[in-house]
Amino acid sequence: MIRLQNLTKTYNIKGQRKTVANNITQTFPTGSSVALLGRNGAGKSSLLRMISGAMLPTSGNIYSTGSISWPVGFGGSFHPELTGAQNTQFVARIYGINTDDVLEFVADFAELGAHFDLPFRTYSSGMRARLAFGLSMAIPFDTYLIDEVTAVGDANFRTKSNQVLKGKLEYSSAIVVSHSLGILREICNCGAILENGKMTFYEDVSDAITHHMANMDPS
Repeated sequence: MIRLQNLTKTYNIKGQRKTVANNITQTFPTGSSVALLGRNGAGKSSLLRMISGAMLPTSGNIYSTGSISWPVGFGGSFHPELTGAQNTQFVARIYGINTDDVLEFVADFAELGAHFDLPFRTYSSGMRARLAFGLSMAIPFDTYLIDEVTAVGDANFRTKSNQVLKGKLEYSSAIVVSHSLGILREICNCGAILENGKMTFYEDVSDAITHHMANMDPS
């Protein structure tokens, strides 16, 4: 379970205030896979980072039961001078997971080849996302935060990513941001719309997608 309690996040951009979360109170139930929908710039990625603890809200609180992943697709938590393998070992030790097992899984899954032993700072954005996704899938979390990572790579890699993620969601919760409505229909059972700093929650993901499509309709 994740609960947002009077959550507010405001940015100051070139002297203007932009509020992406305006006193939001909402509970994401245990076992749910939530599609997080909204326009570009609505604050979806900011919300994931606040839930993960990587970003502080302006005010309000976030309560959770169980472990939460970092935002998969966000590479900022990796040390730029360490290799992909060294970063993987470091994170595995933090979570108390067998490092050899994690290294083997991530090396095979992320398909980085020789780059796995090169510094993280040399990685492209796609390579960073694949490393983050592979490492996230190697570590058991109660809730996974997914931010567009399934759009990375070729069709075979996307298929593999979706299969692994669906396997994880048989036992875990998730909050998923994706521009692919098909993926959201496939892996999510409920949805939340973030619009003008407010959140609307739907127990049926199809209702959330219908609302989102209406918001995006220029007519």
